[in-house]
Amino acid sequence: MFSFENILDLPIIWYALIGTAVFLYVLLDGFDLGVGILFPFAPSDQSRDRIMNSIAPFWDGNETWLVLGGGGLFAAFPLAYAVLMPAFYLPIIFMLLGLIFRGVAFEFRFKAFGWSRKAWNYAFHLGSLTAAFMQGVVLGTFVQGIAVEGRRFAGGALDWVSPFALMTGAALVFGYALLGATWIIMKTDGETQEWARNYAGSICVCVALFMALVTLSTPLINNDIKTLWFSLPNFFYLSPLPLLAFGMFLLLWKDLRRKKECRPFFLSIGIFLMNYLGLGISLWPWIVPFRFTLWEAAAAPQSQSLLLAGTLFLLPMVLGYTAYSFYTFRGKASPEGYY
Repeated sequence: MFSFENILDLPIIWYALIGTAVFLYVLLDGFDLGVGILFPFAPSDQSRDRIMNSIAPFWDGNETWLVLGGGGLFAAFPLAYAVLMPAFYLPIIFMLLGLIFRGVAFEFRFKAFGWSRKAWNYAFHLGSLTAAFMQGVVLGTFVQGIAVEGRRFAGGALDWVSPFALMTGAALVFGYALLGATWIIMKTDGETQEWARNYAGSICVCVALFMALVTLSTPLINNDIKTLWFSLPNFFYLSPLPLLAFGMFLLLWKDLRRKKECRPFFLSIGIFLMNYLGLGISLWPWIVPFRFTLWEAAAAPQSQSLLLAGTLFLLPMVLGYTAYSFYTFRGKASPEGYY
């Protein structure tokens, strides 16, 4: 009888699938969260209409990848899910409330006028800001590691309130804002595009500073990470990642000054990719950092094999729909109408 577990290392396959889903969520929902973070600072209400229309066809579908990442962790690595979730209950609840709030604001804003329209503008902004910040806090707490005894979380409800986690939360807010600003540059023109370009330059500097802080702080968290990055010959093997990120920052800065429209967005994606790969390398092979590897936390091979068969059937459909929607709504957004 054919079985995936006979020919594949299923924990690695699922680790890659979940990692890819999380990265796609960070990129695809990142730019529309970034749009929400910048939303109340737009130069006019017409600009806000145009910005909102630029993400209208995509914003709810982008969150599909968050479901795949969380559901995949629950199904493929149940021990990791059982240990990590209690540590992140409060930030995840706040994140979900932010996502719900911004979703309601998105729909109601188009039907509101006067003061209530302004209220929904700020609701959209605060929901986006809360969701982005809490995602960064979860990431920082995950990298920092959590208290574990046996096979359960042994920390407190507020262990996520730490300087490193809060710094990572602020860093992700600025990172998403950079994605949002470069998306607006690509999807709009005129006054709105110029406003986004001006903001993108300042945000780019902030993201670079936060990246430097996080990069320098992470090796101090764990000696294994420090040894991995700064021992020889690993230092030479891994140095292309930060060098590529630095080069992308320089090119992004030049493109913003030269008033390029599309490439800044893709350079922002490249910067996120370099950071994501660096994070993955730093934490390999831990699925619960410094306590459980992905093999120790994996579900039974039969379960992972069955889930993989269903995922391989559905994943191309989701990817195809996502690609089709971006292709269909390509080009500049209009301030008129609603998709």
